[in-house]
Amino acid sequence: MPEAFLEISIILAVALGVAALMQLLRQPLIIGHIITGLIVGPYVFNLLHSPETFEVFSSIGITLLLFIVGLGLNPGVIREVGKTAVITGVGQVLFTTVIGFFIAQWLGFGATEAAFIGLAISFSSTIIIMKLLTDKREINQLYGKISVGFLLVQDLIATFALVFVVAMSKKQPLIEVAPLLLVKLAAALLVVVILAKYVLPKLTRFVSSSGEFLFLFALAWGLGVATIFKLIGLSIEVGALVAGVALASAPYSLEIASRMKPLRDFFIVVFFILLGAGMKLANLGEIVVPALIFSTLILIGNPIIVMTLMRFLGYAKKTNFKAGLAVAQISEFSLIFIVLSQQVGLVSEEVSAMMTLIGIITIAASTYMIIYADRLFELLEKPLEIFEKKSFHQPRQKHEHYDVVLFGYERAGFAFIEKLQKMKTKFLIVDYNPDVVNDLEEKGFAVRFGDANDLELLQELDITHTKMVISVMANLDANKLILEQFSTRSKTLRVVTSDDIAGAEELYEAGATYVMMPHYISGLHTSKMLARNGFDLSVFLQQQQKHKQYLLRTKNNA
Repeated sequence: MPEAFLEISIILAVALGVAALMQLLRQPLIIGHIITGLIVGPYVFNLLHSPETFEVFSSIGITLLLFIVGLGLNPGVIREVGKTAVITGVGQVLFTTVIGFFIAQWLGFGATEAAFIGLAISFSSTIIIMKLLTDKREINQLYGKISVGFLLVQDLIATFALVFVVAMSKKQPLIEVAPLLLVKLAAALLVVVILAKYVLPKLTRFVSSSGEFLFLFALAWGLGVATIFKLIGLSIEVGALVAGVALASAPYSLEIASRMKPLRDFFIVVFFILLGAGMKLANLGEIVVPALIFSTLILIGNPIIVMTLMRFLGYAKKTNFKAGLAVAQISEFSLIFIVLSQQVGLVSEEVSAMMTLIGIITIAASTYMIIYADRLFELLEKPLEIFEKKSFHQPRQKHEHYDVVLFGYERAGFAFIEKLQKMKTKFLIVDYNPDVVNDLEEKGFAVRFGDANDLELLQELDITHTKMVISVMANLDANKLILEQFSTRSKTLRVVTSDDIAGAEELYEAGATYVMMPHYISGLHTSKMLARNGFDLSVFLQQQQKHKQYLLRTKNNA
């Protein structure tokens, strides 16, 4: 035990140094952990002499990771982005798996390994993409919502892939093993669903009285369900996911996830370090070329597949492009899937090492692609026109004049539409979500499909008599472009949106008449209520009822 403790201390010190380098390079720390594994492994310093301890930590890390992924798999989240998430998620996995399978066979892999490779490279990282989108403050943009939606669909497919690995590991014909496993899975899911509906809500209310109690309950639930799934012949990984999904709809799911993440982060570090330490560098020459070929498919082919699917669904080229970049890397699921497949003898160590190398290449490259997505789009805008339906939603009357042009609908657009209708003002809505555009057209609104970042679209709008332009989108570049066009071509009231102070200052400098800041406006309104009415509960309850009625109207008209 003292030796294992010393090893962990030294290895974590190395991991810290490598992580600092990754931060400077703006890279996800997953890459740093794998590199740490290479450094402490047998080919460099050979510091890892207690593999059993690290393997236990690694298993706990995978379990906690999948449990937290399950917490995010609330079916309501996927319903929010609807058919786009399902079609794009399922379509991309299907096409990438088939293409990957044939490439793997062409490279000389057997049919089984080729199938597993194809499936593994079809999954993209929900965790990395959500982190990058959050850092860029674009997770609530249309492409961000769609990306998170189809990544969650991928996670659901990956869950079934893990069940498939369990079935294949039984060393019996799949047709004999699969039915029994599916029956076991269905029975286990039924029990968990019943518990989630009738027992867990009462339990979580009881344990939520204490943060520590809630944390302990969640940990016991996650590891306990995972263990039960293992005992009935399924797998710890599937059990952890199901345990998370069971709590996904609970009101305390976000708090549970936030409390579990530090523990997950420690143990998952060990998993990736162990993965890096296990890479067989002696075979590096044999896996480099296949890894580069598959990485090219992931970095270029996957985005093309997504952009093609989204083109047929009617989205704008920039939305298609930025959503496509979200699938330009493999996932933690990919690595876990291949590691588990290797452990049960379905793929070789070379395949596991190759997949790890693919992970390093694609995660590193796609991170920069996503960070600099807007610059990349500017460079590739002309070729990307093939991924946009030019004929989609041309203006009904190109030269019709409007008093107000409203950019965006889903955030706060409905509030303006209500007031503009009461004022009997002619207004045009511009939105880049085809589902929203179709819905608004059916309701009889004047609407134009388009992206506010599209200079050609802005120049097409006849704003000679426009009195006001409103943008409810918190997209700094798009708002600056709107201000530029409306400032030079007509004297109008120019109201735009920003989520932060720095953005608001830039927009005022760019010519905004007024910048809406949702948090500021909400805080100002609430503080005025407090100043006028003090601590009068009845006033706040009246406002609560009005707010609920407004939310209901917005929901019904969304």
